[in-house]
Amino acid sequence: MAGASEIKSRIEGVRETKKITDAMYMISSAKMRKALRGLEETAPYFEALSEKIGETFHYIPKTNNRYFSVSSTEEQNKNYGILLITADKGLAGAYNQEAIRLCRDYMASQSKTTVFIIGEYGRHYFQNKGIPFVQEFCYSCGHPSLLDARKICAELLEYYDSEKVDEISIIYTDYMGAKLGEAKITTLLPLDHTHFYKGSPQGELLNKEFLPSPDAVLDGIVPSYLMGFIYGSLVESFCSEQQARMLAMKSASDNAEEMLKALRLQYNKIRQASITNEMIEITAGVRALERRHKSHSEYNNECK
Repeated sequence: MAGASEIKSRIEGVRETKKITDAMYMISSAKMRKALRGLEETAPYFEALSEKIGETFHYIPKTNNRYFSVSSTEEQNKNYGILLITADKGLAGAYNQEAIRLCRDYMASQSKTTVFIIGEYGRHYFQNKGIPFVQEFCYSCGHPSLLDARKICAELLEYYDSEKVDEISIIYTDYMGAKLGEAKITTLLPLDHTHFYKGSPQGELLNKEFLPSPDAVLDGIVPSYLMGFIYGSLVESFCSEQQARMLAMKSASDNAEEMLKALRLQYNKIRQASITNEMIEITAGVRALERRHKSHSEYNNECK
């Protein structure tokens, strides 16, 4: 059985651990609020951009633009690209595992897959498992920014435009507020033009001329739209990661509190037992002294 000093040492260790988990909870909460503010500030621009693309298709309902046209490559020969967003570290519950599981399932269902990974956790996982991925595609998800989204979008478009991949999808974790986020997969390229229809544009539908051409206009708009979608996915995933970490740290803090209660109870029992033993020893000593004093008194009386 553990002694009082050992239990006291364990109590101190659990207290220090609880301080760390509480601090990590607060840090994740602050990071999540900051990322959400950034998304709220940029969301109106990208929503308006999506509406403009939808409005454009009212004037050019059909297009052979490379961002919307499906590749003519046969299904069994297609190369599918998948962009996986994970965290840079663990301690976030099942956040990383759910996204990776969805990616593994997607890879198993396709004939050939090129994997792009954001986040060190996912990179280490695939590297340890010996699963090939694009090594030079190296981005962190620690602080989502429009600059990173622009660079990521440019690299993916380079692969798509050079026909190294025929289709690109993205796996991210949808932020769901107080609940745990849900890993989702969405096709980035080619885009479905019906997705952008938001009803007829306001006012009378007039003929419009696109200079130099409708395809050139779409070529200029679509990359910005994709950049916005990727940025939104990065922020959603980042917020889901922080939410998962907050829940994990809260659970750890609650468990630490339960351990402290149990350890304090055990420590108090040992202290009470120790005090009781000391009192018993003192009482026994007093009684022994009393008996000794009594025996001496009786002996002295006999001598008289």
